[in-house]
Amino acid sequence: MNITITRTNAPKPKPDTAQLGFGRYFSDHMFLMDYDKERGWHDARIVPYAPLSLDPASMVLHYGQEVFEGLKAYRTESGQIQLFRAIDNVRRFNRSNARVQIPEINETVFMDAMETLVRTDTEWVPDAPDASLYLRPFLIATDPFLGVRASDTYLFVIILSPVGAYYAGGMAPTKILVEDEDVRAVRGGTGYAKTGANYAATLRAQGRAGQKGFAQVLWLDALERQYIEEIGTSNAFFVIGGTVITPPLTTGSILPGITRDSCIQLLRKWGVPVEERPLSIHEIIDAANTDRLDEAFASGTAAVISPVGELTYKGSTVILHNNEIGPLTRRLYETLTDIQWGRVKDDMGWITVI
Repeated sequence: MNITITRTNAPKPKPDTAQLGFGRYFSDHMFLMDYDKERGWHDARIVPYAPLSLDPASMVLHYGQEVFEGLKAYRTESGQIQLFRAIDNVRRFNRSNARVQIPEINETVFMDAMETLVRTDTEWVPDAPDASLYLRPFLIATDPFLGVRASDTYLFVIILSPVGAYYAGGMAPTKILVEDEDVRAVRGGTGYAKTGANYAATLRAQGRAGQKGFAQVLWLDALERQYIEEIGTSNAFFVIGGTVITPPLTTGSILPGITRDSCIQLLRKWGVPVEERPLSIHEIIDAANTDRLDEAFASGTAAVISPVGELTYKGSTVILHNNEIGPLTRRLYETLTDIQWGRVKDDMGWITVI
């Protein structure tokens, strides 16, 4: 698909890389593409970053028919720009589309859109240590109609945001509260899709946890309220007796994380035992009480790996690995970030060079 490019006449000043944070600044351009039943996906274009114009009756505003993704572009020491497992984000995006009845986007078109936009705004890829350019593709229903059905028209957008090092002061273990009141997702629902409603459902519990001094919540399953699902918006891993255990994706209530899969592949390559199986909070507490709970961490695009130092459930707190970063947690973080920033050779086939 041909992509027309209209460059801005008023480039923005670049933010101080020491003050980037996450999701606060946006580059000069964005990608847009439209869909209707007659023409399918059409009018692929890169234009100056600007507000979107939507009819107040647009269906996304009333029924939440939308999906999104998140991935990063990295500048290596040699100046090369590269993406990490981008095609997997594209495929997950289309699986999310299917769940909420949105037409899929051709993989080649999607990849070309991301690569062309990054090349257009290549100066926005930071060269500061551990900083990167975050890509946010999203897709919204635009029919001006009040009624519960799938939209006939859609808008696909990609925006870019330079982001700083997630651990500005160095990676440190976090305090996690086990949430036993609210739930994030249910079996048969949209938990495996990357759609906004899943995240809106987490805000109340996260707010309560934050007021109590916790960094994130650990979600339990919706039916029995005992099986581990996710940590915040990330996938959960627990190391018990030398075996890494993470919840299975078979219930459809857990997001199939790209970083999650990367961790599993690396662990198996290293010969570390990995189990994808149901894991109850009671098994975790029992492992802690019998000195078999070695370490725990969360995986996701933003932080890559987040070590867990404390876990509180019904008023009782468990300390993991003396509230220090475990060796396996550190090895995964260093290996993944070394691949992403090109500090080591990618022998997994995960890097796309732009």
